Amino acid sequence: MASASLRRQCARMLMVGFDGTTLPDATAALIDEGLFGAILFKRNITSPEATAQLCFALKQRAGRPFAMAVDQEGGRVARLRGAPFTALPPMRFIGKSLDVALARRVGALLAYEVRSLGFDWDFAPVLDIDTNPKNPVIGDRAFHSSPHEVARLGVALAQGIEGAGVASCAKHFPGHGDTSQDSHLHLPRLPHAMERLQQIELVPFRAYAANGLCSVMTAHVIFEAIDKKVPATMSPRVLQGLLREALKFDGVLVSDDLEMKAIADHFAIEEAIVAGAQAGVDLFLVCHHADVQRRALDALVKAVEKGTVSESHVVAANARLDKLAQRFVRPAEQLVQRLASAEHQRMAQGLEATAFAGVDPTEQHA
Repeated sequence: MASASLRRQCARMLMVGFDGTTLPDATAALIDEGLFGAILFKRNITSPEATAQLCFALKQRAGRPFAMAVDQEGGRVARLRGAPFTALPPMRFIGKSLDVALARRVGALLAYEVRSLGFDWDFAPVLDIDTNPKNPVIGDRAFHSSPHEVARLGVALAQGIEGAGVASCAKHFPGHGDTSQDSHLHLPRLPHAMERLQQIELVPFRAYAANGLCSVMTAHVIFEAIDKKVPATMSPRVLQGLLREALKFDGVLVSDDLEMKAIADHFAIEEAIVAGAQAGVDLFLVCHHADVQRRALDALVKAVEKGTVSESHVVAANARLDKLAQRFVRPAEQLVQRLASAEHQRMAQGLEATAFAGVDPTEQHA
């Protein structure tokens, strides 16, 4: 690979975040180098019109297929809030219904609302199992305490998202539901035996893979039965051995944010991105600081040049990203006027959180 071509292909393995409601110069420079896309958070989002314009501006700057992503799950993890967006309940409430058609409708509505602002990729559904009442980060984001119900409902929600033309993403592989720590702040460990993981945590991800859905996000969690040394994001045993080989998943593998404390407090960004690439990650989220994003890109390029990361993985990652982009990434367009239309109101009818007000979410715990 020629050096300029290599740098562009490595840049395509990054998706970044930034502060503010306009495109920063540092992010624009990284876009010019070849970034695959950007993710927006609450800090970037004001009115629907301004957010749609920001997505439009990033795509225009790229001048090529450029993926815009957002975490829009419903419940407490929803970046797009307030009218005209639907105030969806946490997925625990959807899980209480055991209604696959309802989950598929919610997925289609999520896709409609995020696509209206210019997003191509919704980082949902959560496929973690609601098995630990003391979990500080998953809890009501999970559909159910039964792995089979999480599989049924999570697959249906993902099918609703993808059927409406937006990429879905199953998270957090191989399962964050039973931890008692938040990986934004700590590096959790799970001591469960492999038999337990096969019967519980892995069930929804196996179903997601079997249904040919498009992307999976890694967990910054150490699974001691598989790899005692590093979190799943950096483990070939977890990502290659388990997800690719055992579960036969062949879609895009996305890291959770490498600037979360589970990674950043224990590993330099250079170490994390190289180990993640060696483990099989196709796309790295680096969501906060432009200097860290640039260091990550530089480290990945150097690792490929030295042979520490194989060129074949970079080529394969780019091919998977190409496939996702061809199917889901749209050019800059203006669709914000669809929000609050008669079509939108029909889709949202009966799905507002108030329609689930009689359900007791605490009943979901095993």
